[in-house]
Amino acid sequence: MSELVIHRHPSSFLSVGLSLQLSLPQDDTREQYGSSVLGWKYRSWIVCEWPFHLGQPIPCVKGTLCLLRYIYEGHMIGYRTEVLETQMQPFPFLLLAFPSELEEVPLRKHGRVSAQEPIVLTAFQEYPSVPQNEPPMRIGGLLKDLSASGCAVLIQRPVQGFYLGMALRVEFEIIGTGHVNNLTGVVRNLSPQADGTHLGLEFRFEGKETIEYRGWGGSVRNALESFVHRKHSFESA
Repeated sequence: MSELVIHRHPSSFLSVGLSLQLSLPQDDTREQYGSSVLGWKYRSWIVCEWPFHLGQPIPCVKGTLCLLRYIYEGHMIGYRTEVLETQMQPFPFLLLAFPSELEEVPLRKHGRVSAQEPIVLTAFQEYPSVPQNEPPMRIGGLLKDLSASGCAVLIQRPVQGFYLGMALRVEFEIIGTGHVNNLTGVVRNLSPQADGTHLGLEFRFEGKETIEYRGWGGSVRNALESFVHRKHSFESA
C-alpha cells in the first residue's frame, strides 16, 4: 500500500464472515484469493478459510508470508502477516498471526479498470403485470471495463432491443474473487458501433445480488470496490 497510511486499532474490523482478500508477496502473478474470517484470539491469531485455486488449496505452509486486505467503511485496510498453521480437517483453514498494526487507505470512488471477460445479461420485468410464460432471454456479451458502480458491455445485438433506463440482471466473474449473480444493471447509455452495441450500465445494489466463491457468500459491492482498487493500483504502478 503506497498511499497515505492511517493507523487503526487491530481489533476494530473483526467479525465472523468478514470478506478477505489474501495474496502471497512471493507469488509473481500477484493473484488475489478470496477468503473470510472464521474466528480469532485477540493479539494471538486469526482463523480464515484456506483459499482454493483451480480446485486446489493455494500453496502455503507454516511460515509463509502473506498480505491480507478487506473493505471497511469505504476504506481498503490490510496488514502483513504469516501463516502459523495450516489445516485440512475438518475443513481447510489457515491460522494467521494477529496484526500489530493495520494500514488503511481510502478507496477511489470512481476508479474504472479495463476488462475482457464474458458477461451474461438477462432482461426482466421489474414490476410484471402479467405472468411470463417463457423464461427471460439470456444474452452473452463482453465486459469491456468495470468500476464499483457500473460497467461497459459489448453485445452482438441490435441497439433497438435496448433503451435508457432498462433494467438487466448481470452475471460475470470477478477474477481471483468469485462469480457475481443476480446483480441489477440499469442502462445509462447505449450506442451502435462497428463491432456491436455498446451498453453503459449502472449497478443497483438491492440485496438480491450474490457472489459465490467455494460456497462462501460475501458482499458484491465490497468485492467490486476491492477488485477495482487493487487492479487500478497495479495498472498505475
